[in-house]
Amino acid sequence: MKSSDLFVKSLETEGVTHVFGVPGEETEDLLFSLADSSIAFIPTRHESGASFMANVHGRVTGRAGVCLSTLGPGATNLLTGVADAHLDKAPIVAITGQGGLERLHKESHQLIDAVRMFAPITKWNTSIRHSRTIPEVVRKAFKLAEMEKPGAAHIELPEDIAKMETTGKPIKKQILRRSAPDKKALDLAWKIIKQSKRPIIIAGNGAVRKRVSRHLREFVEKTKIPAIATFMGKGAISDRSSYSLFTLGYKQLDYVHCAIASADAIITIGYDIAEHSPDSWNPEGKKQIIHIDFTPAEVYDRYNPNVEVISDIAATLSGLNKKLEKEQLSFNSKWYESIRQTVIQDIESYNISEQAPFSTPSILPIIREHMRDQDILISDVGSHKIWIARNYPAYEPNTCIISNGLASMGISLPGAIAAKLAHPQKRVVSVSGDGGFMMNSQEIATAKQLGIGFTIIVLNDDSYGLIEWKQKANKSQSFGTKLLNPNFKAYAESFGIMGYSPSTQDELRKTLARTIESQELSLVEIKVESSVNAQLDEKLNQNSCAILVPEKA
Repeated sequence: MKSSDLFVKSLETEGVTHVFGVPGEETEDLLFSLADSSIAFIPTRHESGASFMANVHGRVTGRAGVCLSTLGPGATNLLTGVADAHLDKAPIVAITGQGGLERLHKESHQLIDAVRMFAPITKWNTSIRHSRTIPEVVRKAFKLAEMEKPGAAHIELPEDIAKMETTGKPIKKQILRRSAPDKKALDLAWKIIKQSKRPIIIAGNGAVRKRVSRHLREFVEKTKIPAIATFMGKGAISDRSSYSLFTLGYKQLDYVHCAIASADAIITIGYDIAEHSPDSWNPEGKKQIIHIDFTPAEVYDRYNPNVEVISDIAATLSGLNKKLEKEQLSFNSKWYESIRQTVIQDIESYNISEQAPFSTPSILPIIREHMRDQDILISDVGSHKIWIARNYPAYEPNTCIISNGLASMGISLPGAIAAKLAHPQKRVVSVSGDGGFMMNSQEIATAKQLGIGFTIIVLNDDSYGLIEWKQKANKSQSFGTKLLNPNFKAYAESFGIMGYSPSTQDELRKTLARTIESQELSLVEIKVESSVNAQLDEKLNQNSCAILVPEKA
């Protein structure tokens, strides 16, 4: 058989169902091998769309998503989505074609050193130099990409290697047993928790694994220790729980930070400082911290844990829950109840009224009421990301997908395609700003070609809104942020899908009810005013933690 056939058989052995990519000359043999396989090749309109699709596939399934490009410009276009997976800890395997071995030693058409280029943003990457190594290379790439903490791997396949006749067979995927927590570390963590009066949990990206979430919810319910999610940890515990303080806030003066400021022990679970800097919640570096994760903590003066329990997170939480069976431990919840109520009241304060102009936080409750607990919202990056993280409740893990490691604009539309392919029974909504949407809007054609349905919401403020928000906060003016946009309704219709641009509150409610519940591919443009952003800053600047957290509770 050809080497490309062996490569694809190895992908099948890994359980790959989709490969997202753009075809090229140097990947011709690999493409025709895919055509004869059980794997669906999804031709995208840009390689960045392909890498974002693979990225989100990895996040919502836990299995490495796969993206494919040719050499040179194809490979460079994959970089952003792969880098996003690297910092967001999403399992992904990127495959790039390459010219024949005989021209790799000299300057040549479209030739760049892709292996060196991918090195800083992958856990491992290599170029295949002999067909007999294909099974080992593929198995290693997937093993490392999916191992905790997950991330990116890259394989380069030269075109002459792909054509070669070879023998061999894929290497079977083995189930890995993760390490159990060290007894002394677990005992020390337990001791710190018992001695504390106001412990609090920060649930990060590593807490949205299903087993982790299950054990975390049990621990929280038994101890009444409140939990706050990072942007990427949303849904680790349900925001319906009376012990949820929702999401680690937009800035240091946000309401949930009052709980952290009053806490005497911080238990971080699957927390990664790349997704949210501890500068905002531990500015003096003096907090007592228990670090529970698959890997050791980064060395940082504002994040220097008193104890690190390094093992399978679910096993660690299971160990703590077993201790609870022998030794009851339950904390007074009075001290943080007012914070939870304040957050809920703040979210509800943006509920839409007939006379008010549209704003991002006023639209989110309408989206939420048409989404079931297991349905998936994919957020792009921009000012709306802050509001979604802060004001959109999540009830299950991996149902609110936010990029907050690399924080890449342009991720939500291709990400929604991947989420819908992975979970066709779920309602999926992509929320973008006008700036982020236009970065990968061409992937509407991919979704249309696939025949899949979801709602694309474009929040249009005719600007790069987050940058404008920050510029005005820092400089009292903005520069380089204004955008001239197309007619989004007509733009959608040019792809052969329904486009809507509601102008009244009644139209908006009816439109979102129709599009989200029908699960037809459609685009809804909502013109939003941005003054609410500065108003949030003004409101939080007046926040008094002394009022929110009773001293004696």
